[in-house]
Amino acid sequence: MNRLVPRTDRGNRGHSKRGEEVLTSILRAIATILLGWSAVTAAQPSMERVPDRLPGEGDGPYSTLVIEGATLIDGTGAPPMGPVDIVVEGNRIVALHPGGAPQDVRRRAARTIAAQGMYVLPGFVDTHGHNGDPGKAPQPGYGYRLWLAHGVTTVRGVSFYFGPGQPDLSDAERSAANTIVAPRLVPYAVFGDKWDRGTPDTPERAREWVRWARAAGYHGVKFFNGQPPAVLAAALDEAKAQQMGTVAHLAQVGVAQVNARKAVEMGLGGVTHFYGHFESLLADGVVPAYPAGYNYLDEQDRFAWVARLADQIVEPGSEEWDAYVDFLVESGVTLSPTFNIYSASRDVMRMRTAEWHEKYTLPSLMNFYEPSLTNHGSYYHDWSSEDEVAWRRFYAPWMRLTNEFKNRGGRVTAGSDPGYIYQTWGFAYVGELEMLREAGLSPLEVIQAATINGAREIYEPKGIEPPMGSIAPGKLADLVIVPENPLDNLKVLYGTGHTRLDRATNRLETVGGVRWTIKDGIVYDAPALLQSVAEMVAAQKARDARQGPAAGS
Repeated sequence: MNRLVPRTDRGNRGHSKRGEEVLTSILRAIATILLGWSAVTAAQPSMERVPDRLPGEGDGPYSTLVIEGATLIDGTGAPPMGPVDIVVEGNRIVALHPGGAPQDVRRRAARTIAAQGMYVLPGFVDTHGHNGDPGKAPQPGYGYRLWLAHGVTTVRGVSFYFGPGQPDLSDAERSAANTIVAPRLVPYAVFGDKWDRGTPDTPERAREWVRWARAAGYHGVKFFNGQPPAVLAAALDEAKAQQMGTVAHLAQVGVAQVNARKAVEMGLGGVTHFYGHFESLLADGVVPAYPAGYNYLDEQDRFAWVARLADQIVEPGSEEWDAYVDFLVESGVTLSPTFNIYSASRDVMRMRTAEWHEKYTLPSLMNFYEPSLTNHGSYYHDWSSEDEVAWRRFYAPWMRLTNEFKNRGGRVTAGSDPGYIYQTWGFAYVGELEMLREAGLSPLEVIQAATINGAREIYEPKGIEPPMGSIAPGKLADLVIVPENPLDNLKVLYGTGHTRLDRATNRLETVGGVRWTIKDGIVYDAPALLQSVAEMVAAQKARDARQGPAAGS
């Protein structure tokens, strides 16, 4: 196996007074967000209140809505079929009519959507959502609208916001009542966060916190493994007893004690990102080999060197590798890889200049993305070709692990982790679908991951069949209507559409983009949602121009 060679070209970072301040800031952020320490209960700035949904912002639900003549992709993995009329009453699908609905059904429709030549899919489920930081996107409605505009009708927040006093639960309630423009919101709480009773640092306190979170209204728990193993085990056991979902980002600071294998053995329901997998597959030793000068609190070190783990694992396809994949499948764990959130690591120039930034990414969000010693994920301080090559190599075994897990019967879901590392809401989700395809999932399997698999990951801990995630009578009317076939080209789901050459006229044309997103029977005009986001961006740019160059920084 290749061994790590310490990089020596970064100077004496972290040794000046400014460096000490930076490290203190990052340490507090990690304590708050990653480790569940008592700092997590510190007061956080509140986000703006999401405005009430105005007349004309989504129409319905209707007594009877007919979606006419569409090709149906139902989310279960079944092949497309069409033409089909889909009949919705209120917020539920009541019938599917291959070839066309009876005339009496069509006559009583309060609204008919002519979808001939279009494709209808279940509303997408984003299993890894965040939406909170006043410094980068202070109005949560910005992210909510971008999600809806890209067909995402359900989001699991892990967490939507960090710290007590934030509107996780109230936003979820308002979305369920459809009084705001937002996807269905499923709030998880980070272990140890949200309450004011101190750090849950014993098994007994861990169980107390889980019971408190369940009573408060949270649907599940997101873990960062900074707590002692016995505390994590108790929290996982109590969460299962409370029918709460569990998912973990097995951060480097705790993975030597609890890697993915150990966490799953304890009862963890879902592993997000890649953390914990490679540490479960080390060829030599039980702890990853980092260079002597490595500093986890320097995020360029953290993200540059983690990619070098690909050089330290057993051979993909080996007996040890296969045993680990089989173990994951047999355990029933779900993998939500979030490939997209690290994609800039292998080509930062492409993500920094993505075509949607100019019109749809807030200036404050672009400022957050830029290299910074304090903003989480803004780690491209001196990002080199060597770093990008390391990440490209890292993706190969990571994607292979995910695809083999899926091929052997494991469940993979689609999560985007937006708001970091040049990944803007909505656009990031479609990017994740493209990367699942790159990992080896077929187009139908990608849609399955984005729909029924995500719904099952959320609802399975509750012991119930998900009310959405597929298109069938009795299911909630969460639907996406797209003019182009996403199975041919997932790029047609981007809000900016897909540019291609019209060979008949020798002119460029832009096709695709979601046309309508239906959530809970309410029909949203996706281009209108995008336009409202563009207006938010333009307004912030105009404000910044009036206030001078320091505004929004």
